[in-house]
Amino acid sequence: MKNILIMGLILALAGCGGVHRFKSKPQNTSTRVAQPARLVIPSTTPRAHGPLSQACLASDRKARSPERCGCIQAVADQSLSGTQQRRAATFYSDPQKAQDVRMSDRASDELFWETYVEYATRAKKICS
Repeated sequence: MKNILIMGLILALAGCGGVHRFKSKPQNTSTRVAQPARLVIPSTTPRAHGPLSQACLASDRKARSPERCGCIQAVADQSLSGTQQRRAATFYSDPQKAQDVRMSDRASDELFWETYVEYATRAKKICS
């Protein structure tokens, strides 16, 4: 909702013409070239709430914050299924579980670990 509000304000301000709107300009239209309008969208970090954000906030990690944990959850929502998210959330309270999955020879664990590593790489890029 906040992003929509910000976007609306930007569009409203862009449409008003700013302080130079009423200054007289030379009307030599033959040499004027129309410039495309540019819209600058503020970059924001995505945020969401779910099992990974809850586990992140409950952890004792120094770098945890509502913003970072929400970002991690937002990336998880794009990368992991609900079941995978709940499984990954257990890694916060018991890091040995992550090691057990990583070292497992089961095909399902190997597939999950590949997906989890891709998610973690994306989350690190986006949320750091």
